Amino acid sequence: MGTVAKALSLLGYFSRAQSEIGLSEMTRLSGMNKATVYRLLTELAEQGFVEQVGTGREYRLGPVYPRLAALREAAVPTREVAQKVLSRLCDATGETAHMSIRQGDKLHVVSFAYSALHGTRVTMEDAEQIEFHSTSSGHAVLAFSPADFVDTVLAGPLQKKTEQTETDPNAIRARLAEARRIGVAESVSGHEMDVHSHACPIFDARQSCYGAIAVAAPVARMTDGLRNTIRHEVMQASLEMTRLLGGFVPDEFKQKAGESLVVPA
Repeated sequence: MGTVAKALSLLGYFSRAQSEIGLSEMTRLSGMNKATVYRLLTELAEQGFVEQVGTGREYRLGPVYPRLAALREAAVPTREVAQKVLSRLCDATGETAHMSIRQGDKLHVVSFAYSALHGTRVTMEDAEQIEFHSTSSGHAVLAFSPADFVDTVLAGPLQKKTEQTETDPNAIRARLAEARRIGVAESVSGHEMDVHSHACPIFDARQSCYGAIAVAAPVARMTDGLRNTIRHEVMQASLEMTRLLGGFVPDEFKQKAGESLVVPA
């Protein structure tokens, strides 16, 4: 991993739950030595990517992000487009809908929508990072990604997020094959206990998979009828999201989507 990649990897440890991180904690999280982490954070601070706050001089994300986010959204209004599709998907299923995009070896949630239909629902976090191996979104991306990328992901350490997280690469490959066959990936309690999720891939202008759109519901609410509705709606939403973001759907997936128009009773 190069110097730039190491520096940028530190930014991935910030979240809504952990918005400020001290030097010692960042050292522990990253697994790098303290001198290297200090040097990288200092360089990031000089460019506005992080800043130090409080008496403990902890680090938080810096002032450069609002400007970069505004420039990105002006050029490619991903979040604005995604929110409209997710809201419709949420209304159609009555459950939480979200979209994530691939960045390196992680998926990052860029937008989500909640249904007002139920008081109990699956909740998300802004800019949340989710794993490829433990989520339906991750499986949807891997199922339609090149073999070398899949090999790289599954060769790495696969963290057990819950007691039901599958970490056997061969078992995961079998799930990817099923997701390719029907066009929809499915996960039960892989990322969070008692959450049942379905996801479909989103494609870019080169027909490469770069993200996923998903619906997540409490396990206790997942009936056969709701499962069929979610599978149908999430696949149609993936086609719409791909089109609105300027992408093109591969013929293989387009055929799966056409088949989903016939929803079993």
